[in-house]
Amino acid sequence: MENTVSKTTLGLNLPTDPRWVDLAAMSLQDILTDHAFCEQKAASTIISIIQMHSDKPEIVEALSPIVTEEWGHFRMVLAELKKRGLTLGIQRPDQYIKELMKGKPKGTGRDQLFLDQLLICALIEARSCERFKILSQQLVDTDLKEFYHQFMVAEAAHYKLFLQLAKSFFEEEKVMTRWQYWLDHEAGFLPHLEVRGDRMH
Repeated sequence: MENTVSKTTLGLNLPTDPRWVDLAAMSLQDILTDHAFCEQKAASTIISIIQMHSDKPEIVEALSPIVTEEWGHFRMVLAELKKRGLTLGIQRPDQYIKELMKGKPKGTGRDQLFLDQLLICALIEARSCERFKILSQQLVDTDLKEFYHQFMVAEAAHYKLFLQLAKSFFEEEKVMTRWQYWLDHEAGFLPHLEVRGDRMH
């Protein structure tokens, strides 16, 4: 993955507010702490998907390595904190995820839930990739720029994987219609979230 990852290639409707990276640069301990917990939650979410859909060998085979990778990312962020003489802070509520989950309809069947799980994961990975790209390009700290470039590459691959999995279980037209729904949902609430430098999303 080159440094040409864009909101267009990721399919996102809106770019991140340009103020975010400046705020994040002033809150390195907070942004690294939030990043660490994001990686931890990603691993937990993928484990839950595997548990719920253990009857689908393709899901177990494709996502099991991602659990290991996400937990490895969590440890990488912990190591970065330690290297800088910083400690893992307290996990804070994630307003982005809270608003995103409001888009899940009530009382849907197992198949619809499965599709939404995959697409929500794809969207979170895409947004994370976009933000890691911003950090890798705009931070002054050379080591952190390289650090976040690695995460940008990984998140881009995860985003593509979740979309590919969705298309392997559902008709592409259905997947893309639902994908657009989630993109529109995110674009509807994102401008109303407070721009905070202590949050990855």
